[in-house]
Amino acid sequence: MGSCAGSRRRLSDSEGEETVPEPRLPLLDRQSSHWKNAVGFWLLGLCNNFSYVVMLSAAHDILSHERTSGNQSHVDPSPTPIPHNSSSRFDCNSVSTAAVLLADILPTLVIKLLAPLGLHLLPYSPRVLISGICAAGSFVLVAFSHSVGTSLCGVVLASISSGLGEVTFLSLTAFYPRAVISWWSSGTGGAGLLGALSYLGLTQAGLSPQHTLLSMLGIPAVLLASYFLLLTSPEPQDPGGEEEAERAARQPLIGTEAPESKPGSGSSLSFRERWTVFKGLLWYIVPLVVVYFAEYFINQGLFELLFFRNTSLSHAQQYRWYQMLYQAGVFASRSSLRCCRIRFTWALALLQCLNLVFLLADVWFGFLPSMYLVFLIVLYEGLLGGAAYVNTFHNIALETSDEHREFAMAATCISDTLGISLSGLLALPLHDFLCQLS
Repeated sequence: MGSCAGSRRRLSDSEGEETVPEPRLPLLDRQSSHWKNAVGFWLLGLCNNFSYVVMLSAAHDILSHERTSGNQSHVDPSPTPIPHNSSSRFDCNSVSTAAVLLADILPTLVIKLLAPLGLHLLPYSPRVLISGICAAGSFVLVAFSHSVGTSLCGVVLASISSGLGEVTFLSLTAFYPRAVISWWSSGTGGAGLLGALSYLGLTQAGLSPQHTLLSMLGIPAVLLASYFLLLTSPEPQDPGGEEEAERAARQPLIGTEAPESKPGSGSSLSFRERWTVFKGLLWYIVPLVVVYFAEYFINQGLFELLFFRNTSLSHAQQYRWYQMLYQAGVFASRSSLRCCRIRFTWALALLQCLNLVFLLADVWFGFLPSMYLVFLIVLYEGLLGGAAYVNTFHNIALETSDEHREFAMAATCISDTLGISLSGLLALPLHDFLCQLS
């Protein structure tokens, strides 16, 4: 790592010792580092969430696929669902897609719960290696699986990869300019869009889900290359300008009661410091939990039940389109931080809950005449979810001190995962109730 900008060296002359600042990096080098880190964090966000998104997009196929006997596996590009009840107007699978959601999120929840307590003891590089290996393993295991149980084990690997990666890379942003949070968030949104779109496009083009998953094995390699080859060594932060003024005005909101600790040493924080910072974070953690609970209750609890029979799209194709449009909304809003910033994320939580109530009412009463209206609502749902994510982490970056920021980022990671887990647990019984009732 090179010399830090603003560090001091001592010079001796006839009048004694004098302290002068070391020269800053040349402008071109600083610009080059800026763009390397920006692209690096964008790619890390993209690759980290890619396997997670693909598994959710493939959830309907994982639960409804048909396997031939023997060692050879065949999955039809548009598999015929196995109905829970042949007379059901919902055309239900025997198991809700929320089962895939839980397999895709519960390991992440465990990782994020433990992360603030001891994950900092493991260096960043081994964490990234484990994340990349698990992502590759998930694609291979699901692709060659001959049973739903084995496929769900592959989904668990994707969850481990995504959860470990998110905690690692969001903590890492504490050592880089705060602008990288926007790039990371945009990359995660890009993962949603490109992951869902690539799965939809390749299966629509006739490629089997098995070969579609195997074609995505290059993604974990890009993740490793982005971290080990593209990111530059972090330097002390000197954001300046309007952002620094905004941060100076808002920083005291979080962590002001905590005892002083060494700057930049988040891993050395005492339990009392961590608890004080965490209490300050609840203003942002709670609404993010609510937003993700509502949207994933919709995604994995209602998408499968929002089925329109008299259309050119099969049930599986409709499900994939819902997932793709949701991810398109997420990508757009997670990339919008430079033009739109929202401090009061509670408003987003309220709007997302209204979405949930509206679509749940439609599942029950069936009053929407066209799936294209559902398409618009799902796109809007994604916009709300993405905006809540990026603005939450941006606000926390502004309102935490340097020594608390690494811990704050890792602790807040639990928000989306907790909301998603709760939604999956409730979506399973709802699925069974509605399918048996109809």
